[in-house]
Amino acid sequence: MRPDATLGAVRVTAISDLHGAVEHLERVSRECDALLVLGDLINVLDYRTMDGILVEIFGREPVAKAAQLRFEGRFDEARQVIRGRTGPDDFRERFLELARRQYETVFEHLPEHAYVTFGNVDIPDLLQVTAPSGLRFLDGEAVSIGGMTFGFVGGGVRTPLGVPGEVDDDEYDAKFERIGHVDVVCTHMPPRIPWYTYDVVGKRFEPGSVGLIAYVQEQQPKYALFGHVHQPLVNRGNIGLTEMVNVGHFQATGRGFSIDIPD
Repeated sequence: MRPDATLGAVRVTAISDLHGAVEHLERVSRECDALLVLGDLINVLDYRTMDGILVEIFGREPVAKAAQLRFEGRFDEARQVIRGRTGPDDFRERFLELARRQYETVFEHLPEHAYVTFGNVDIPDLLQVTAPSGLRFLDGEAVSIGGMTFGFVGGGVRTPLGVPGEVDDDEYDAKFERIGHVDVVCTHMPPRIPWYTYDVVGKRFEPGSVGLIAYVQEQQPKYALFGHVHQPLVNRGNIGLTEMVNVGHFQATGRGFSIDIPD
């Protein structure tokens, strides 16, 4: 329980894009009553520092070359650069082992009052298997926290990368139907609106969800919280009555977005 809990409000803090960073988790957990983690718990590749699981497996130079090819939209060539250095079975086994270790480290630092969904670089099955029994994993589900309802839609939309956490559009959009009307919709993906999807450091547009736009226009929740884009052109705005908030990049900032709900 946070030190100022007697002030009579329930504080809910949302974060996204941990990418393996745990050094800020204890502090942010201590300062809230419920912690919402909106995906990308593991660090597959950090483009700022060029480290992560892929670098550990293939080395920095091949991964940097593959990253540049991806940036240019040459996805098949990017795969050939790194996959040619090891067999598919060896790669998968090593990747899953390193991912498991990162999940275990993150879960050791997450508090009991955490609610988690998955992002596009996560491995949903491995995340759930590794998670401790008390952790609340949510996807296409809604929960009540402090008298407000929070709906969780996990995963990323489908892209040419074909990473494990991506979901087909029909499956992704069906999750919005399952959560129904909520006060706060929590997704990893931003809405597919240019100023929310453009990364000013990467100088490129990231993918976004059209289904999220439709949901917000129809249901008008109080907040729509999301991550994925690490340095967005705009991190807050509105669609109608809904406040749109990018709550990542926790790995670099150590900050989240908090909502104080009157008790």
